[in-house]
Amino acid sequence: MKKILLIGLAAMIAAGSAMAAKPKKKELPKDTLVFTTVIENPVTGIKNQKNSGTCWAYSSLAFLESEVLKKHPEMTDIDLCESFLVSKTYVDRADRHVRTHGDASFSQGGSFYDAVFCMDRYGLIPEGAGMPYPITNYGDSLYNFTNFFPPMEAYLKAIATSDAGKINPRWKCDVQHMIDNYFGECPTEFTYKGKKYTPQSFVKDYLTLDPKDYVSLTSYTHHPFYSSFILEIQDNWRWGSSYNLPLDEFMRVMEESVRNGWTFAWGADVSENGFSRRTGKNKCVATVPLNDGTETVGSDQSRWTGEKQGVTYNTSDNAGEKTITQEMRQEGYDNWTTTDDHGMQIYGIAKDQNGKEYFMMKNSWGDYGPYKGFWYVSKPYVAYKTMNIVINKNAIPADIRKKLGI
Repeated sequence: MKKILLIGLAAMIAAGSAMAAKPKKKELPKDTLVFTTVIENPVTGIKNQKNSGTCWAYSSLAFLESEVLKKHPEMTDIDLCESFLVSKTYVDRADRHVRTHGDASFSQGGSFYDAVFCMDRYGLIPEGAGMPYPITNYGDSLYNFTNFFPPMEAYLKAIATSDAGKINPRWKCDVQHMIDNYFGECPTEFTYKGKKYTPQSFVKDYLTLDPKDYVSLTSYTHHPFYSSFILEIQDNWRWGSSYNLPLDEFMRVMEESVRNGWTFAWGADVSENGFSRRTGKNKCVATVPLNDGTETVGSDQSRWTGEKQGVTYNTSDNAGEKTITQEMRQEGYDNWTTTDDHGMQIYGIAKDQNGKEYFMMKNSWGDYGPYKGFWYVSKPYVAYKTMNIVINKNAIPADIRKKLGI
């Protein structure tokens, strides 16, 4: 009996020593945000646009990949080719640049509408169907436009501003060769999973996507609400139209679509101090801080009285951030403090440990930051700094669709 007691005592001492030796869980810095997913809709893997201004291609195709997953959940390996979309877009943009004598800009950027237009006019292809990305013909393992793009810009500038009296009719072939030398030639036919497709039949028969399902939405007061207008930004070079909604309905579309299982392509200003890229304990989180002195609070009167004029998007979970008004959005757009910076994908909603909700965002900067390429964006930030979204029209609440006539 004594022996049993001694053995038991030894076991208890050993267990106590093991517990004492167990390291304490490292505490997070004060005010560090901890997120819990509320709803998360399917997305494909993170990619890296690297040294290129092609976020519009990555984000729009990421959105379309989620559209495919929604219709065909079994297609978990869907991976659409950015090189095809970029190639087709740059040739068309070069043509617009020359035809407008250089007035329509030619740059690396683009719009979500470029993907919808390409899908409709040229089709789409899967990654690996005849184009060399991610190993380009230049040998870059990822996009690097440092040497590729400037010579093409210079050539097009010379053509667009020429006073020679006659333009060489082969100029577009020269541009196509420059693009093909970097991306590879776009295939007119390819085999995918044992079946032959053209880029157009791949969209129709395999992806089963309909370009007519996709619309652009925005929210500004210099055009009538419930009408459509051409968003006046340089990278909207195709002059695609957006439907215009009041801010509260614009936010409602985004909120309800995600909660009902949809994602959308999100174009926004990411140059703000609240879009935390590299420093701070809450890296890869976007907010609109109350103490950000670079921002205004709406009308001149409200700076002195604290009153918020006009339509306000204000929910119970925006504590610690500015209350966003329609006037603030418009002022940012008019003064160029809200800029057309970056294309991303919104796919979910999460909340922090205080119950405040954020949109979940997929980026195209590779396996970056604590969330491995994903971000959390506060609702006030989305209300303030969204330029436009592209969404499936069937995701829009029925009463709002009726107002827009779609």
